[in-house]
Amino acid sequence: MTPEADQEQRTPEEIRADIEETREELGDTAAALADKADVKGQAKAKVEDVKKSVADKKDEFTAKAKGVGSKAQEATPESVGAGASTAAQAAQDNPVPVAVVAAFGAGILIGWILTR
Repeated sequence: MTPEADQEQRTPEEIRADIEETREELGDTAAALADKADVKGQAKAKVEDVKKSVADKKDEFTAKAKGVGSKAQEATPESVGAGASTAAQAAQDNPVPVAVVAAFGAGILIGWILTR
């Protein structure tokens, strides 16, 4: 059949339905092209995706860190915790000797770095 013969057999309602379908397809295509051309919108969407990904990773890391911290506290003997607490208290009570020791250690570290 020729295209003319095919069109003669179609009713006006069928032709209108085809025209309406073509218009909808054209509208969808135009909308898709507009989205692709919207660089600013794409950038904003990408930023939002990255923000969400970073927030998810942060939450995951925080949850893991909390689990590790509690496990480390469980595994640490009381004497180590008490010793650290005593050392911190001694440093607060005698800041000058601690500062001298820290400065000496820093001097050794700097000297070692410079001689390398």
